Amino acid sequence: MTENPVFPPPDEPEGTGERTADVLPFPLKKTPAPAAVPEAPAEGVVKPGEWEAELPDTDDPEAEGLAEGVPVDPPREVYPPSVAEWMEAKDKARLAVLPDWVKLPDQRTAVRKWAVRHYSAVIGYHAVRLPCIYTPKILWYSPRGAWRWSTAVGRWVFDAEGKGLRLASVANEDAAEYLKLSRQRNDRVRLRGIVAAIASLVGLVATLTLYVMAPSWLLLLAVATLTTTLGAVGAPADRPLIDLAKVTFRKRRLSSDIVIRAHEVAGLTSKDQSIAFPRPIGRDGDGWRVVVDLPYGKSFKDALNAHTKVASGMDIAATQLFLDKDETSERRVSYWIADRDPLAVPSGKSPLLGATRVDFWKPFPWGVDERGNAVMATMLWLSLLVGAVPRQGKTFSARTIALAAALDPYVRLYVFDGKASPDWRKFALVAHRIGFGIVPKNGIDPVGHLLTSLRELKADVEDRYHRLSELPLHICPEGKLTPEISRDKKLNMPLTLFVVDEVQEYLQHPEHGKEILSLLVYLARVAPAVGVSVMTSTQKPDDKACPSELRDQHQARFALRVGAYQVSDTILGAGSYSEGLDASKLLKSHKGVGLLKGMSDDAGIVRTYLADGRDAERILTRAAALREAEGTLSGDAAGEAPAPEVSATILDDVAQVLGKGEVKVWSETIVDRLADLRPETYGAWAELEAKPKAEALTAALKPFGVATDQISRRIDGRQVNKRGIKRDDLAAAITQRNEKRDAG
Repeated sequence: MTENPVFPPPDEPEGTGERTADVLPFPLKKTPAPAAVPEAPAEGVVKPGEWEAELPDTDDPEAEGLAEGVPVDPPREVYPPSVAEWMEAKDKARLAVLPDWVKLPDQRTAVRKWAVRHYSAVIGYHAVRLPCIYTPKILWYSPRGAWRWSTAVGRWVFDAEGKGLRLASVANEDAAEYLKLSRQRNDRVRLRGIVAAIASLVGLVATLTLYVMAPSWLLLLAVATLTTTLGAVGAPADRPLIDLAKVTFRKRRLSSDIVIRAHEVAGLTSKDQSIAFPRPIGRDGDGWRVVVDLPYGKSFKDALNAHTKVASGMDIAATQLFLDKDETSERRVSYWIADRDPLAVPSGKSPLLGATRVDFWKPFPWGVDERGNAVMATMLWLSLLVGAVPRQGKTFSARTIALAAALDPYVRLYVFDGKASPDWRKFALVAHRIGFGIVPKNGIDPVGHLLTSLRELKADVEDRYHRLSELPLHICPEGKLTPEISRDKKLNMPLTLFVVDEVQEYLQHPEHGKEILSLLVYLARVAPAVGVSVMTSTQKPDDKACPSELRDQHQARFALRVGAYQVSDTILGAGSYSEGLDASKLLKSHKGVGLLKGMSDDAGIVRTYLADGRDAERILTRAAALREAEGTLSGDAAGEAPAPEVSATILDDVAQVLGKGEVKVWSETIVDRLADLRPETYGAWAELEAKPKAEALTAALKPFGVATDQISRRIDGRQVNKRGIKRDDLAAAITQRNEKRDAG
């Protein structure tokens, strides 16, 4: 277990034992591993799961060779590729001698802490009940136990077990058999009577000796032991003497007979062939690991289709059976049989509660899989669609990702909630743009605000493509966004997460729905490549509420419980059901549990961590303070004016306020003139400081191709540089707009 570069390892792992393969239920494939960033990281950035080597700082030639990647001690033997591959396969197939909780220090510590916590709780539980519950029970049941014990001894002495045979011989009038049994009974009673008499005499002498010679504490111990024993014997079978200090889940020893029976009733065997066991059945964490070879002609897909029947044959719930395909053979299947339904067990609080900050360039903890192993998520270079029926944890699952983004002060957040619930309200502390619902309130139209933000972001994405391609090679060697570029405030290209919860509310807007859909499709398809990720969630993923042209642009999908397999296929993508991915098989008790597809090469189950309203507020308060310290709090969170409504009239308005002969004009001067021309539209801009005032105009003109440049002027004998526009650029933009209008 390697330490996560962002978060410390948890005190206690959810599961123990070596995990040789990820296992998934409802016919799935694998649990998603930490998704790797496709682009090579910039210098000084370590990929998740790797360790940054400390190179020696010396002039030694050998050290230089080491720093350049040349092995100091090359291998003595070089094997042919085929032999090397065979050896590598054998190495992977070799089982570990000791489990992880024995080998790894952090897991040993976690197991030790668990043992101390567990057994101290058990001891305390029984210690509290000993004087007030267990002692009265013992005293009450001990007379009955004494009677049962004496009765059992009497039956043994007088050979009561043979009475039935003797009566049968009498009924059959078999005198010879009766005489034989009678003599045998007399011999037994004589011998057993002697043994019982001697035992009674020895017991009496020992009791008198103990009473006369033993100290009082030993006498009390003997009486307590005898009374406890008699109480245990006299206790009813349905009322045990000692209560259970923990809930005992149904768990049985899994045998090969049970596994064979399960495959037989599922139709996975034939008359001529049964299953084979390439490795012994054994415990694996909180369950059993079983690897079987199906008969020739049967495949892993057959086992997936018979998932429910196999579970029935093992006499367990379908949610306790998880399947995993073996890469070495199509007919080899690995089962993990959980002792109880692991998906109904809460995954616990989000580790973000203990994180001071997050590096959004690296995978962050989003939840755990069915085995309790951490599942890391990333939003780099992709868009995510989250879908589920109401009250299954859809919003909380999506919000956990947004909370991780909030804890990276260099990530710009856009948050819009179509249902206007309290779930996203506290993001106003950090969000660059934020809106709730679809109904105008307090003079703010949330739909218009969303539309303006989408236009603003589209213009920013288009501008990023141009600027990244024009940056010097020493800053941007491959023309792609890097951590250094995203954190450079001068370049203004931070990682951006655009969140739209209940997106169907905006897409069905009668006036702006079509344009919102068009802009979201563009951003989901194009924006991730320049560091702008889109995350949308919906409880109505049908073609009317959330059209396929938008759903199909999301590279990653997360489906919590839905009502039918068709809905699951709609969220996860066409053909997912045939792959065994069916979110409709999740139960109501599986809140916050979903099937994740597309974030890594394999699909899998995620039990997302929980961060409730109070937890979210704590995290966002910390995130806001972090952004203030870094100087990255912006937009709505910083009280800055919202992005201007981009419309064709702004070109004409700017042209109208330009004076004759003015070739270059500062942006802040134009804003002041626009405020005088249309105070109801541009009045808010004029109240801004000089720099935000110029930025507002730049953002409004960017979609029309009007760039701002540094304009130098001499004022009071000194040179002053400020950003502004050129008349020629404005004229070209107006001409191009008119040509498009005439052509349309």
